Amino acid sequence: MDFTNDTPIYIQIMDKIKSDIITGKLKKGDKLMSTRELAVALKVNPNTVQRVFKELESEEICFTKRGMGTFVTEDDQTLALLKTQIAKEKIAQFVEGMKSLNMGFEEIINKLKAYEEGKL
Repeated sequence: MDFTNDTPIYIQIMDKIKSDIITGKLKKGDKLMSTRELAVALKVNPNTVQRVFKELESEEICFTKRGMGTFVTEDDQTLALLKTQIAKEKIAQFVEGMKSLNMGFEEIINKLKAYEEGKL
C-alpha cells in the first residue's frame, strides 16, 4: 500500500479495509490480520493499526473477540450503510470535480451517458 501525504495513514488504512469489505475481498465475519501482522505487512507502527481497529470498532464495521482477533461485522444493515456512505463520498468528489469544470447537472448527466455508451 502506497501512502499519500495529504491524509493521515490510519485513515488511509481504514479506507482500504472499508473498500475491501464493500468489494467483497473481505466478507462479513472474516477475521482481519492481527495488529502485528498488518503493521508488518503495511510497514507501519503497530499503534497505527491499533488505532485503525479501534476506529473501525467505534463505527461498528468490525468487532473484537478477546483472544481471537478482530472480525468484519456480520450486520447487513451496517454493511449497506457503509456502501451508501462510500458511494455518497465518491459521487460528491465526482460532482464537485465536474462543477469545477463549469458543468451543470444536465451536462454532467449527458457526459455520464456518453461515457457509458463508449462515446466519450
